[in-house]
Amino acid sequence: MFKTRLISGIVLVIVLIVTVGYGQAVLFALLGAVSLIGMKELYKVVNVQNKILGFAGYLAALLYYGLIWTGHMEYMTMLSILFLVAVMAVYVFTFPAFHAEQAMTVFFGFFYVAVMLSFVYQTRMLPDGGVVVWLIFLSSWGCDTCAYCVGVLFGKHKMAPKLSPKKSIEGGIGGIAGAALLGALFALAMNQWGKAEADLLHYAVICAAGGVISQIGDLAASAIKRNHDIKDYGKLIPGHGGILDRFDSVIFTAPVIYYLATFFAGNI
Repeated sequence: MFKTRLISGIVLVIVLIVTVGYGQAVLFALLGAVSLIGMKELYKVVNVQNKILGFAGYLAALLYYGLIWTGHMEYMTMLSILFLVAVMAVYVFTFPAFHAEQAMTVFFGFFYVAVMLSFVYQTRMLPDGGVVVWLIFLSSWGCDTCAYCVGVLFGKHKMAPKLSPKKSIEGGIGGIAGAALLGALFALAMNQWGKAEADLLHYAVICAAGGVISQIGDLAASAIKRNHDIKDYGKLIPGHGGILDRFDSVIFTAPVIYYLATFFAGNI
């Protein structure tokens, strides 16, 4: 199992380096595909992945990515409202084929997966996106690794005992501190120290904030799985489960990094 996880992890990192590093159409296409797969995994939880209700969600995701690509995000509110109307239309005109939970999951899944993940691409397309985009993965996966190490060594107080018995408050704090440190070290590696000391602080703050949010994303994914008594969302990535199992924290971290990066845009 460890060998499988190691190999799949290495492959995943290589794919990210190539696609995220190149950006543009390659990253856009990858995130679009990942979003659709992730939505299908979530819709499978409520058994609508291959039904008309699920297809309404996929169509909304495609239209949303079309807005991003063409630069017409001013239509996002309209798309959201029309999507809600479409979901409810399917729900009422096919009643009782679907339950309210299924309709709400389809609407929720569009934002939870497609919209949130799209911020990886939107961050990459910022003026300094070639550097800043890596803070998304550094803060989420870095926090997870640091939290695990600190939790094993010093964890005594449970963070969410009924949801994730192994996660500790000490581990959570260690993960946030570790993410901040990784952000600072990354700033040094990218030669950001040469601008001003404030730049180093900005990277640390961004990663620390990402670390906080990433833990909420991780626990949120666990809560959904526990509510529906499943271990993994899918088996797309050997040793890592499905898309949502591997990107549960990235989903929450990406928008946070994007908005913090734009907030500090004059300094990073």
